[in-house]
Amino acid sequence: MDGRTTLAERFEEHRSHLRAVSYRMLGSLSEADDAVQEAWLRLDRSDVGEVENLGGWLTTVVSRVCLNMLRSRGTRREDPWEARSTELATGREDRVDPEQEAVMADSVGLALLVVLDTLTPAERLAFVLHDLFAVSFDEIAPLLGKTSAATRQLASRARRRVKGAPLVSGADLTRRRRVVEAFLAATRGGHFDDLVSLLHPDVVLRADRAVGPTPRPLVVTGAVTVAKGAMAAMQRARSTQPALVAGTVGLAMAPLGRLSLVLEFTVEEGLITGIDITAEPERLAGLELAVLDA
Repeated sequence: MDGRTTLAERFEEHRSHLRAVSYRMLGSLSEADDAVQEAWLRLDRSDVGEVENLGGWLTTVVSRVCLNMLRSRGTRREDPWEARSTELATGREDRVDPEQEAVMADSVGLALLVVLDTLTPAERLAFVLHDLFAVSFDEIAPLLGKTSAATRQLASRARRRVKGAPLVSGADLTRRRRVVEAFLAATRGGHFDDLVSLLHPDVVLRADRAVGPTPRPLVVTGAVTVAKGAMAAMQRARSTQPALVAGTVGLAMAPLGRLSLVLEFTVEEGLITGIDITAEPERLAGLELAVLDA
């Protein structure tokens, strides 16, 4: 067995870890695979005979690649959803099985991917490597050209963004979460009667111009009518997860981890009395989203 074959086999031992790091850094499976492939090319061109920790060396390499990709991406998170949908349909993403990407996004957490996409490249790298993969700040700092203390501050700032700050009490948050999760489960499962039972008879749903069939805001009233609308979105509900929205429990619809729609709920005495749906890119960008604790 020649040396290159042995090197390739050693690389394969680390591929799944490198892909996991890259995906959380980039939020795109095709880009993650590109980053992993670039790490292999750099390994193949390098003399690593003296490297004791090949996994650590490769993690550093793939992190540098991802950081450069994030920086070159610019303001991707502010791109209109329509443009990114076109990219998914016709661009680089067509090299990845959509079901595989959906499974990957769901395993990481749609809400987490959405919030990670709001961080700066440096914040994202510091948070992902330290909080998700237990890489020390001393190891991360040289990647960013910063001190360990500055890197720690970046991760801390990112962590506050990811976790958010609930504006309601813990008990109230739990009650609201129970109702919202039941709403999502009923919608996903097509359980119409269960859904109606969660809605106040006079519930009001308001949606912005990007949601309705006409270019103007949409208002729907009544439990049965609102439930019928939710049933029509049953398939899209599969790419929806609970999230902390403006300090309370809401739902974020994020196909493949790309935010497309947010639902905010008003809950009174265990029933949903109001639902506000935001889908306009400019309004989505202004929402405060965070990840709900498990």
